Parts: sequence; structure tokens; C-alpha cells
Amino acid sequence: MTYFIVKCLLSGLIVAIVSEVARRSPALGALVVSLPLVSLLGILWLWRDTGDIERIADHAQSTFWYVLPSLPMFLVLPAMLRAGVGFWPSIGASCVLTTALYLVTAWALAKFGISL
Repeated sequence: MTYFIVKCLLSGLIVAIVSEVARRSPALGALVVSLPLVSLLGILWLWRDTGDIERIADHAQSTFWYVLPSLPMFLVLPAMLRAGVGFWPSIGASCVLTTALYLVTAWALAKFGISL
């Protein structure tokens, strides 16, 4: 249980630091957020917990495929906000779009024999 709490605290600390950086400098915050910190943390925790190379390789490959359908959100969200759509509807629409694109991606990849 202590290990789980340490993982939560460390992961939460990184998110808090990133949000503080972004508050002071949106561009620097975006740069830090664009780093695959969550993926790296997940890989590090997975390695520590399992030591399973194949599981880590599958995780990294699946992460690659799931990043692609999430990218349009970073164009749609600012476009909606700048068009005067409220914050929550913009976030909601972006999440719905991303979820739909995740489903389409998983379906399309399955057609090529790639399972996520």
C-alpha cells in the first residue's frame, strides 16, 4: 500500500508542477506537457511492478496508436474556444471527438491485424 501511495504522490506532484509551469508560461507548459511524462511514468511503474519486457513493448506500441486519434483534440478545442463556445461544451465536444476517434482507430487497426 505504501508503494501505491508513493506512486500516486510522485505522479500527482509531476502533474501539479506542470500545471504551475503552464500557469506562468502557456508555451513552456505546453512543451512540458507534450513530453510523454505520463507514458514514461507508466512504463517505469510497469517495469518496477512486472519487469515484463513484452508487456512494456505492448504498452508503448498501444500508446503510439492511441496518441494519433487524440491529436485532433488539440486543434478542435482551441478553435471552439476562440469561436466563443464555452469552456465546458468545448472540453465535452473534444472528449467526445477523441473517444469516437479512439473507437475508429481500434476498429481500423483490427482490420490490419493490430489489436489494442
